[in-house]
Amino acid sequence: MTAIMLTRTDSRRNVARFYKLDVQSTLFGECSLVREWGRIGRAGTVRIETYRSRGPADIAVALNRMRKLKRGYRYRNSSPAIRMELSEIT
Repeated sequence: MTAIMLTRTDSRRNVARFYKLDVQSTLFGECSLVREWGRIGRAGTVRIETYRSRGPADIAVALNRMRKLKRGYRYRNSSPAIRMELSEIT
């Protein structure tokens, strides 16, 4: 799965934020959801959540993505094929 990059910008309110979601395999056969967020152009905060299998990790990605889209974040540099793949998860 390709990492999902979401951004939210509003020059009137000086808002320039990013949110990145990525699922990665661990050395122990589990899956980790890596979330990174912060101001565009700066180092972000990173949180890693580990799941026993890919299914729960994909569900966590979908829930986080939906929550951010409701808050005004939009896709950045993603093709329509990636968006289609993500919509199939939910």
